[in-house]
Amino acid sequence: MKATITYSGTDYHIDLMKPIDISIPLVNTEDNPIAWYLDKPEISPVVMHDWIGKVSEGQSSTNFNNIAFNPHAHGTHTECLGHITYDFYSVNDSLKTYFFFAQLITIAPELQDNGDYVITLDQVKHVWVENNQKAVVIRTLPNELAKTHQKYSHTNPPYLCDKAASFFKEQGVDHLLIDLPSVDREQDEGKLLAHKAFWNVKDTRQLNSDARLDATITEMVYIPNEVEDGWYFVNIQLASFVNDASPSKPVLYQIL
Repeated sequence: MKATITYSGTDYHIDLMKPIDISIPLVNTEDNPIAWYLDKPEISPVVMHDWIGKVSEGQSSTNFNNIAFNPHAHGTHTECLGHITYDFYSVNDSLKTYFFFAQLITIAPELQDNGDYVITLDQVKHVWVENNQKAVVIRTLPNELAKTHQKYSHTNPPYLCDKAASFFKEQGVDHLLIDLPSVDREQDEGKLLAHKAFWNVKDTRQLNSDARLDATITEMVYIPNEVEDGWYFVNIQLASFVNDASPSKPVLYQIL
């Protein structure tokens, strides 16, 4: 099933039957990726007295599970500026449209003098092509399948420098997607420089009037190696959580 999308006066054609799912499924096993010092998610049947909500146990006609997880720590998630602000903002209110013209870029983070691997402004400018894109999807190298079940806690993963995050903001990018657990350093003393730069948040306790309420950051995606850099439409699908972040399912559609 092919569809035509008119964007900035140009008609683009995509095949809706060929989605490229770049989300990581949430499972209750050690295969689940984990960040921020938590244990794996829990998915287990409801137990009430001697009744178990699991068909295979022979007492229930339905499977009836409780799920306990953290969207930031346990897989692909989309967040709004409410992630860092004193006042409450919900990603469910921030994201109201779901299809965006996007550029997929691949970058090998550079080793810095402090031992960190960082996506720098120069690297971003080297691959950036101005085309009025509203979303950018960043794949980092090396791009091993192990990312889909990586244990990130205490590993100081690569991250995005705040100047690069600010560049995306200045270029009109509203939706930033990345295959890392955070755009910021794992231990940064609460500075959150890249988050603040992208959302244009100057003071987390007193939100400035030009903060980017509609902008989102999606973390912990996985883009297979066979998906080439270039132009796509990305569909960011959310669970309707009234929270600063929600588990999400971003899907790429290649332009024909």
